[in-house]
Amino acid sequence: MTAPLLIIAAGGTGGHMFPAQALAEAMLAKGWRVRLSTDARGARYTSGFPDAVEISVVGSATFARGGILQKLAVPFRIIGGIAAAKWKMLFDRPAVVVGFGGYPAIPAMAAAWALRVPRMVHEQNGVLGRVNQLFAKRVNKVACGTWPTALPKGVEGVHTGNPVRSAVLERAAAPYIPPGDYPMSVVVLGGSQGARIMSDIAPPAIAALPEHIRRNVRVSHQAREEDLERVSNYYEAEMINAEVQTFFADVPDRMAEAQLVISRSGASTVADVSIIGRPAIWVPLASAIRDEQTANARQLVENDAAVIMTETEFEVAPLTAMLEKLLSDETGMMKMSQAAVRCSVPDATERLVGLVEELAAPAQK
Repeated sequence: MTAPLLIIAAGGTGGHMFPAQALAEAMLAKGWRVRLSTDARGARYTSGFPDAVEISVVGSATFARGGILQKLAVPFRIIGGIAAAKWKMLFDRPAVVVGFGGYPAIPAMAAAWALRVPRMVHEQNGVLGRVNQLFAKRVNKVACGTWPTALPKGVEGVHTGNPVRSAVLERAAAPYIPPGDYPMSVVVLGGSQGARIMSDIAPPAIAALPEHIRRNVRVSHQAREEDLERVSNYYEAEMINAEVQTFFADVPDRMAEAQLVISRSGASTVADVSIIGRPAIWVPLASAIRDEQTANARQLVENDAAVIMTETEFEVAPLTAMLEKLLSDETGMMKMSQAAVRCSVPDATERLVGLVEELAAPAQK
């Protein structure tokens, strides 16, 4: 008997592709066949997927890029991609199709809807992306990585959480050492592309701390390539112990050793911090059209596990005051760490697997 087929439809960003990869690995372990449906751009991000995952490249496009001629061609490329996906499903019908957002997910999700294949979407952020918004009323399940998630009227979501890397799960609920008169680690992150505002504000804010706090601070700071030298030089001139890199391969370990995280509130980072259980200052990306990063941080803030500072509020003096308050509050920071863990969903991948199996069950009887 042929193993059931799961088609995963996902776009080309880490936010979409990482939970897709986690689900793919889990379903392969259960004996399923897995096919990733993406476009040429998304295919460049598939190196982390297991070799057993079939990569199916279909036509898709976005109105957000290119000139007038490219935008005029978008509908035709999407229609062609849907037709190709539908044709392939007719010859090898999937048991379930799961979309993780992004324009490359459109062809497979539309084909699954047309063929009435059991289907669901997984939204990583607290606000539905454009593509998941399009399919929210056309799927059997809407899995929500962030809770609560703003959903269209009449649509009910299932809180699954966002799958995280095994390196994060290995540090789940790591023992927290609250701040005190000893070395304290502060991790400064700006998302996958870095953030100039972090490099402009965090170093002078840390430097302005009272000496009894400042002398104990150790900083891990992620900076853009163009900011790397000036940020490193600033910390060195201020005699602050800091490691500045464009990318930290060991972020889970650094988070586990940290007393505080200062970061953009991307869905995957929020999930990592909550699972490890660390107090955080979230600085949502102001240019995000749907303000999803504010939504991502909401649960942690409302449960006193974190504080939020808008980009307008994120200035040197206010950040210094916030850092002094937090790094002087041993009891409060311990409570924030514990609250973060209570908000986490370490079994997010298993919850997604359960939904896939639930959708597949009627067809397999």
